[in-house]
Amino acid sequence: MNMLDDEDDQSFHATRDGYSHLSDVEWDAVERMGSTMGIHAVSVMLEALNRDAQHATIAKFIQNELDAEREKVALLHQQGSQQAELLREQGAQQFELLRQQQAAAGGSMHSRRPETLKIDISKYRGVEEDSLLRWFVEVDDAIRARRIDDGDMQVAFAQSNLAGRAKTWALGLKLHDPYAFGSLEVFKSRLRQTFEPPRAEFRARTELLKLKQGSCGWSRQDSPVPA
Repeated sequence: MNMLDDEDDQSFHATRDGYSHLSDVEWDAVERMGSTMGIHAVSVMLEALNRDAQHATIAKFIQNELDAEREKVALLHQQGSQQAELLREQGAQQFELLRQQQAAAGGSMHSRRPETLKIDISKYRGVEEDSLLRWFVEVDDAIRARRIDDGDMQVAFAQSNLAGRAKTWALGLKLHDPYAFGSLEVFKSRLRQTFEPPRAEFRARTELLKLKQGSCGWSRQDSPVPA
């Protein structure tokens, strides 16, 4: 700060020649001291000190100024770090909010999937009273209603609706060969080969037996059917 704006400044500045031993940097510091402490106080202080003491006092003043500037810089750096941390926290919050929104959107899409219908089907036991063809129709309808697209899941679903000797047969095959049923069609085919032929023969024998009973009055169901 220049102190030539008033009469005191002019009288003080006039004494610059009396302090020619001070450098320009030191004299600038003296003027700053005057703006802080007052011109008269600085003048009295300098007159009371010898040259070495003047240099030391001015050097201490400059050092204090530097320390104050360092504190300002440190404070600004701290504030900058706090601001940066605040920005990081805000960024993290925005990222988390975006993640939650995406998760909610995904859940909404998931909830909008076509609804499935659970249809109960009868258990196929592999006995003469069960209709394998009708059971196949029930299985196919249930698979479509439940929207089971995976082949392994289709086989597992069909197998879960077996009971009795049919279930024992399927489990026995799976124990020997875990991949015995490569698809639902393979499962149906092997099931048909195992249980359908005896039933077909049984139905034929039953029909023939009924005809003979009606015409001849036979009553024994175990009678052999003529070729």
